[in-house]
Amino acid sequence: MKTFTFNPIIFMALFLAALTTNVNLNAQESFTVTLVPSEHGTYSVSPSIPEDGKVAAGTELTITASPDSGYALDAIYYTYKGGMWGTTSVESFEPTMKITVDKDMWVGAVFIEDTLVENLKVTHDVVYAQPGVKPLKYDVFAPKNAKNLPAVVIIHGGGWSSNNEDIMRGLARELAKDNQYVVFSIDYRWVNKLDGDETPNYMHNLIEDVFGAIAHIQEHASEYGIDPTKIGVTGDSAGGHLSASAALLSTMIGDGGFGKTEGVYEYMPTYMPKAKSVDQVKSEITQAIQAAAPSYGPFDAKDFKNFISQSDQGYLVAVSPSHHVPNVADRAVPQFIVRGTEDMLIKDETVRPFIDKMKEQGQTVEYWEVDGAGHAFFDWKPDAQTRAAFEKFGVPYAAKMKAFFDTVFY
Repeated sequence: MKTFTFNPIIFMALFLAALTTNVNLNAQESFTVTLVPSEHGTYSVSPSIPEDGKVAAGTELTITASPDSGYALDAIYYTYKGGMWGTTSVESFEPTMKITVDKDMWVGAVFIEDTLVENLKVTHDVVYAQPGVKPLKYDVFAPKNAKNLPAVVIIHGGGWSSNNEDIMRGLARELAKDNQYVVFSIDYRWVNKLDGDETPNYMHNLIEDVFGAIAHIQEHASEYGIDPTKIGVTGDSAGGHLSASAALLSTMIGDGGFGKTEGVYEYMPTYMPKAKSVDQVKSEITQAIQAAAPSYGPFDAKDFKNFISQSDQGYLVAVSPSHHVPNVADRAVPQFIVRGTEDMLIKDETVRPFIDKMKEQGQTVEYWEVDGAGHAFFDWKPDAQTRAAFEKFGVPYAAKMKAFFDTVFY
């Protein structure tokens, strides 16, 4: 049997070390929760937040929101520092949300005018495919009793590497006004390994996701009350590129692989209806997409090469909508394009060459430069600044976009 001799000096040293460690742990076992004032509604937090905002780590908060008369809940949310844009928000569209405190955060609730949603059936998180770790989803904003309406598909931005379909809900609600369109806001994989996938996702994979979402929407057209042969596409920033890709690269849908064989670049939709061939899906998507509204996005790979791993010229051309503008005699795909005059990411010289190519091919293109607007004014987030920009610039130009789609579908 081994014997141990008690050493009071060693014991005291270990005791002090443990005490110091516990003090440090205790100092880190609470986080600051800041409650954001709300307008047009109220919310409660249980358990209540102390005056100093310090909440023990691991505490589960229950947030319950209630809109004022004439208003509806948009979202309960919490925001924390981190992510591509400096802060990240997690949102719930139910009247109650549970949050586990594991970091400093801002908590709040946003309310909107009831008229924006009172005649809408909103369906969240329809999963259309799961090629990797992340389920790929879309949200549906359908007028109640919709039947054979044209569809508008929105593709969000975020540098092909952030955000999801929720960020486009403000634009979706605006385009669904007057009950003339069923609007879909879709998500897709992020580039590289940002979704947690073991193998990187490349730009063509994201475009295949967009085609997969559209194929899924067409397959379920009767459930949503749409005419699957009448689709408009729109998106902002990276989604501007992806929406232009949806409109102009659909003729490249196929099962020949993307760059595996020299000179062959074919997009295989992430979702394929079981009863349809690839050629059938290619034909149906190409014929259905009759108009596009790619907002403040790049159209040539040379303008977003930092997001592409490949250097092969054939690949770069294949993911560039500007290289695939058809002659209007072969296929008319009118475009509505906007950008802000204060947009430092997407400048006029980025957009103008695409517009020129459209005109050279006889295509109709409507180009608006929004005086005083910066980047991403079609986004909708809980923070007051983003919502104010949407109200000032997004709402009026969403109305112009809708009027553009009306000229095509009505």
